[in-house]
Amino acid sequence: MQNFIVNNPTKLFFGQNVCNNLPEIVTELGNCALMVYGKNSIKANGVYNIVNNLLSRSNIKVIEFSGIKSNPEVEDVKKAIEIGIANKVNFVIAVGGGSVIDSAKIMSLCIPQKLNPWDVMKYKVTTNSAIPLITVLTLAATGSEMNQFSVLQNSKTSEKIGFGSSLIYPKVSFCDPSFTFSVSKQNTSYGLADIIAHCLEAYFGSDNNLLADRFVVSIIKEIRDFGPLLLNNLNNYELRARAMWASTCALNGLTFYGKKSGDWGVHDIGHSISFLFDTPHGATLSIVYPAWLKHFKDKISEKLLWLGKELFNTNNLNDSIQGIENLFTSIGSPTKLSQVNILNNEKKNILSLLVKNKATGMFHKLNNSDLESIINIID
Repeated sequence: MQNFIVNNPTKLFFGQNVCNNLPEIVTELGNCALMVYGKNSIKANGVYNIVNNLLSRSNIKVIEFSGIKSNPEVEDVKKAIEIGIANKVNFVIAVGGGSVIDSAKIMSLCIPQKLNPWDVMKYKVTTNSAIPLITVLTLAATGSEMNQFSVLQNSKTSEKIGFGSSLIYPKVSFCDPSFTFSVSKQNTSYGLADIIAHCLEAYFGSDNNLLADRFVVSIIKEIRDFGPLLLNNLNNYELRARAMWASTCALNGLTFYGKKSGDWGVHDIGHSISFLFDTPHGATLSIVYPAWLKHFKDKISEKLLWLGKELFNTNNLNDSIQGIENLFTSIGSPTKLSQVNILNNEKKNILSLLVKNKATGMFHKLNNSDLESIINIID
């Protein structure tokens, strides 16, 4: 087991009506906020009015930036940063899912030093301060509400990449499961797939920490047990709560402590697919993971067999992989490119972008031959 430090500074309010605690938090942060959100969903489901009224009650001036895409663009983040600087905002409040929160994290980092967000994402500049970030979660998927990671894409450079810094942990996150009631069945499925993928990335990282691995198994079992039920009962508070908490725990450190790193190779491949076709992030992961497992099954046989035994009571490598593929299917997430309307002849374009962007993992390094094999395995 690796040495590690536990320092997750995010204070998280979880449960129904927890946003009622928002005024006591924001009044300590200043009198001007940049509120960031996606399109019209938070207005349609009433979350916008709830948050806006609470900010108004706290005498907070609100500067809005809307239109963050599901695969967030750095150009949008740059525009929001300029607005934040011009209005001298004191903090950022992100109301949405992972894409909105990821975007807001980079805004909070760039505003005080007037930084270029892509320079930050590429680690070209030194960052030493950030204004506070508050999040109001509306989608259980990425775990961005309690971690230090962000993912953005750049259409000009054809890249979708990740960034991490201890400065971009949200200061406070509000997680009310009822705020996810309006999330469609399809997007709920993709969120569940993302949770499973985060667990697998952690599990197939380097070094051994049996307790962390057991956290992984427990979270995946949670998704296995309640996922299909949730998809048939989208307004069930308890099921939505289980999804939201599983999402947070999958990427807030519990599954990584004692390990050198998660692998993230599947995420790297998935990012290129979502860049090319605007495919939802979770859908790309459920498509790529079975192929990645088949490609590496001999190298990861010991870990794969343990996982298969714990999750599916099998001692067979192929059955373990099939179990994971079946799990994605059971929660309604695709396992084939054709299921997201990507034709087989597009594989060459996918591979070209993967090679161009040097897609790889942290522990199971991917060379061009590996990438070609994985893409060819995908149906």
